[in-house]
Amino acid sequence: MREAVLPLAGTDAGGVRFEVGAGGDRTLELDRAAEAVVFTDLTAVAGHGETFSVLSEESGRRSFGSDYPLILVDPVDGSLNAKQGVPVFALMLAALDGPTIDDTFAGYVLNMNNGEAWTAIRKQGAWRAGAPLLVTPRQDRKRIQILGLESSPKGIAVARPLVERSNKLRILGSMALSIAHTAAGGFDVFCAPMPVRVFDMAASLLLLSEVGGVATDMRGNLIGPLAASLDSRTTLLCAPTKELHDEALEFLGPLE
Repeated sequence: MREAVLPLAGTDAGGVRFEVGAGGDRTLELDRAAEAVVFTDLTAVAGHGETFSVLSEESGRRSFGSDYPLILVDPVDGSLNAKQGVPVFALMLAALDGPTIDDTFAGYVLNMNNGEAWTAIRKQGAWRAGAPLLVTPRQDRKRIQILGLESSPKGIAVARPLVERSNKLRILGSMALSIAHTAAGGFDVFCAPMPVRVFDMAASLLLLSEVGGVATDMRGNLIGPLAASLDSRTTLLCAPTKELHDEALEFLGPLE
């Protein structure tokens, strides 16, 4: 995957646009190249007798003999970063045994720039670069030390109560990596104040869950029951501990 994508990042060739993908975004050459690698490997798996389906951001749903397990594929999460040569983008893979985010039983996020892999298996744990994922203890009991955001300029206003109680802000541009770093405690809180695709979150939300983190929308409603589909969207508020999540909800107060 890295051999296919990294040479295209930040180049005119990698930014060549094709048709609109199944997720609604314009497919770039680097997206197409990444997805080709994924489907080559998955086709080989099917050739050994495994049956499953794949739902990809670029090409939609494809059956390999059965509806489930369902493999969610975002070949380049953070493709705008990749197109612009900003080295923050990832591969996201998740395996589900049902139609909702709660049905995710395995997740994989690969930081394509440094090769760091984040993995999780439902009720068995989460790992970062092969070592058990440990949550960095909170450093500031009075404020949010680092707030992670996925936001347009307009969305910042919605998140302002959190922004005002934070020491630092980070906007990575990759949902998969942002939530993974929240699961590790790198971000005290991460929020997406404007609706974003649930699809992009599946693997990282399992990482978060396996370390005891909490994920809801900005009103406190759980994310897990939402459909794992390309058109399912929600706001997001997550933290590596219930204490931090409760605190963030309290800061936000009632939303209009």
